[in-house]
Amino acid sequence: MTLKQLQNLIVIDQDITDEAYGTYYDKRTLEQLLEYGLIILDKPPGPTSHETVAWTKRILKIPKIGHSGTLDPQVSGVLPLGLGEATKALGVLLYGPKEYHALGRFHSLPSKEKLGDVLDMFRGEIFQKPPQRSSVLRQTRTRTIYELEVLEQKERLLLTRILCEAGTYIRKLYYDIGEILGPGATMIELRRTRVDQFHESDGLVTLHELANAFALWEEKKDGTKLMKMIKPIEYALSELKSVIIRDSAVDALCHGAQLAIPGILQISPNLKKGDIVGIYTQKGEAVSLAESMMSEAEIRDATKGYAFETKRIIMAPNTYPKKWRSKSTPKD
Repeated sequence: MTLKQLQNLIVIDQDITDEAYGTYYDKRTLEQLLEYGLIILDKPPGPTSHETVAWTKRILKIPKIGHSGTLDPQVSGVLPLGLGEATKALGVLLYGPKEYHALGRFHSLPSKEKLGDVLDMFRGEIFQKPPQRSSVLRQTRTRTIYELEVLEQKERLLLTRILCEAGTYIRKLYYDIGEILGPGATMIELRRTRVDQFHESDGLVTLHELANAFALWEEKKDGTKLMKMIKPIEYALSELKSVIIRDSAVDALCHGAQLAIPGILQISPNLKKGDIVGIYTQKGEAVSLAESMMSEAEIRDATKGYAFETKRIIMAPNTYPKKWRSKSTPKD
C-alpha cells in the first residue's frame, strides 16, 4: 500500500491497533519478507520461467515461490516472484499491461512510408491467433496494443517498444506485420521491460546478485543487500483500491469469512460495486483480495451486511488472535 493510498482513504470508523500482533508491512524482518516478499527478477535468456523459479528456491532455501506471467526460455526481462504466502497475491499482476523491447528482421527492406502505414494498423485493438507452439487454445482473439514505437531501424533490422495488453504474442505480432508488408518478418530477440507498475528502470535483481546477497546474510549475518532486493508483497497491490479493517476481523477473513460492514475502518474513495480491492490490517499488511459487493456510498450508509466477497486469502491464519465464533461454538 502506498503513502498516497493511505492519505486518500475515507475513514468509516476509528479503532486502536493491537501492537502485540502483526508487523507494519514496511518494517518486516528478512525472515518475514521470505514469507511475504516480492522480488522483481531480471530473468536471463535460456532457462524457462519454471527453471528460474526452481533456482531461486534453491538460492533462498525456501519451499514456495511463484511467478507472475511466463516468459519463453529465450526471452529475458521483468519476472515478478512472490515468496511464500505472497504467491497468492501475484494474480493481480497477470492482467496488467506488459511492455517489451523487440528486435525483428524483415525479409526485404520496406520503405519508411509503407512501414509506418502498416505499424499504424497494429496500434489499438487487433485480432491475434496464438502461435502453434503456444500453451493456450489456438482461437482468434482480440488484444490491445497501447503503444508501438520504432526505436531504431538499421536496414532490415527493426527495434521496437511495445506496450500491450496481457496475453499478446509479440513473435506473432512481428509475423503478422511481415505478412502484410509482403515478404515476411521474424522476431529474433525479445526482452520484457515492464509488468503492470513494475518497470525495468526501477532496478531489477539478477540471480547472481540474489545468490551473493543471500550468502552474505547466511555466512556473515549481513542482510543489508538482501533487504534491498525483497519488497513487501503489498507493492504488488498498489494499483488496487484499498480497505482497512479492524484487528478483530483479520483472523475471521483468514479463515474464509466474508467482510461485514462492522469490520471496516477505511475505504478508498469512488469505490464501485464489482471493484477488486486489497484488504489490509491497520499496519498495512495485506490480508486478502476481495470483490466489492457495495459502492462507497452504500458502505458509508449501512450498519450491517457483507460489503466484500473474499476472492484470495493472502495472510496465514492465526497471524492475529481469534476474536470470532463459529455457529457451533457455545458462548461463555
